Amino acid sequence: MTPETLRKWVRRAETDQGLRPGLTSTERERMKQLERENRELRRTNEILKAAAVFLRGGARPPTEEMTAFIDERRDAYGVEPICALLPIAPSTYYAAKNRPPSARALRDEEIIEKIRSAWKASRGRYGARKVWRQLRRQGESVARCTVERLMRAEGLAGVVRGKKVFTTQSDDTAPRPDDLVERDFTAPAPNRLWVANLTYVRTWAGFVYVSFVFDVYSRYIVGWQAASHLR
Repeated sequence: MTPETLRKWVRRAETDQGLRPGLTSTERERMKQLERENRELRRTNEILKAAAVFLRGGARPPTEEMTAFIDERRDAYGVEPICALLPIAPSTYYAAKNRPPSARALRDEEIIEKIRSAWKASRGRYGARKVWRQLRRQGESVARCTVERLMRAEGLAGVVRGKKVFTTQSDDTAPRPDDLVERDFTAPAPNRLWVANLTYVRTWAGFVYVSFVFDVYSRYIVGWQAASHLR
């Protein structure tokens, strides 16, 4: 051994025995463990924040989307820690990476290039319906739902004419009516419970607002009114 190694051992022994100020070996090991746990918790929180879209419940996300998510972050967090938080096993991820592209994936790659071309040719104005019609005119046999899916995945959207209309503008300071039915929207007979709603309809002359009242039991509209304003 070198003299410096021996000196370190002596200093450590004296610190553990209380003869020298400083952290003991047990305290140093405990601090290292806490730092390691802190790093793991920070990593877990970062993964959960990034993977929130996959953890909202409902149907299991497609394997392709989760595989792409892991590919983007595997260098920063590793495959196994990410798979521990997502509904996908590491073996499933590696199998998907080693599996050759499916016929659908190859077809999607072919179609998406034509979708981009049609969308760029319209200067970004075409939505899924017009892009689908343009592809049909070019002799491309593709379903409209496929065009919608691929454009949504690529973040491509058409221009929406007009502005968004809000029929409900809540006021937190205004008094709220009591819930007289306690959220039980059923009735044993006609004309026992009526409910009202408001919607808007786009016309050539602009938006028309329609309020209507219908009977809960029969589901028939018992009264309605249309106007060009929300009052």
